Amino acid sequence: MLVFAAIVPHPPILIPQIGKDNLKKLKKTVAAFNLLEEDLNAARPDVIVVISPHGEVNFDAFTINTNQSYSASFENFGDFSTRLRFNADLGFINALKGKNETKLPIQLVSELKLDHGAAVPLFYLTRKNNKRRIVPITYSMLNYQKHIDFGVALKEAIFGSDKRIAIIASGDLSHRLSFQSPAGFSPRAKEFDKKLIQLLKKKSVDGVVGLDPELIENAGECGLRSFLILLGAIQKMNYEFEVLSYEAPFGVGYLVGEMKFT
Repeated sequence: MLVFAAIVPHPPILIPQIGKDNLKKLKKTVAAFNLLEEDLNAARPDVIVVISPHGEVNFDAFTINTNQSYSASFENFGDFSTRLRFNADLGFINALKGKNETKLPIQLVSELKLDHGAAVPLFYLTRKNNKRRIVPITYSMLNYQKHIDFGVALKEAIFGSDKRIAIIASGDLSHRLSFQSPAGFSPRAKEFDKKLIQLLKKKSVDGVVGLDPELIENAGECGLRSFLILLGAIQKMNYEFEVLSYEAPFGVGYLVGEMKFT
């Protein structure tokens, strides 16, 4: 059964050995991750499905990493000491793939290293329990409705399992909120973040799917497709979306939000 669901950002600067003094500028996000970790542990999941934008992206298929175990490090960002290790749930992966063999394009890969889109959230969410099994998924470049459909398939696999499962949708919002933003500035970036958060609070899946393509392009986001998969998975479930934090000290929108099931 699905026992937990959340939206999280993934800036490597959140890792203490990387962020150092800059972590003070992300204190809202860190505090929100601390709350999220408490709620996740209270939900007692056996498996964490983590959806990332930064794995191996296949234009025409969703990608699932089927390596038996995973490692995560942040050497590419200057941290040579922080290391994480996890084991896969191959049974769940095979069930998800098998049930959708002819319905949805799913590509299986085998990679030892997790990308930072998965690793940063897992650093915070597994500090007290790193024994939970992991299912790393990367979204595709298929249309938004296909991401909803994949989320529905994911939910069916979850409720067909006898395990307690959590979904973490990793992704940042607009990358163009200030003139210091890594992707440059767009005057519509703030509009995108505000609109998306409003739609999440309203639980308007159609509204998210129907967001203005020009607005999305102006935002330079990386998380929308991750969120759409999650929205597909929780569609028709009773929940409220709670914003735990939102801030953008470096010109990128960082949202931490939890779907509180009722």
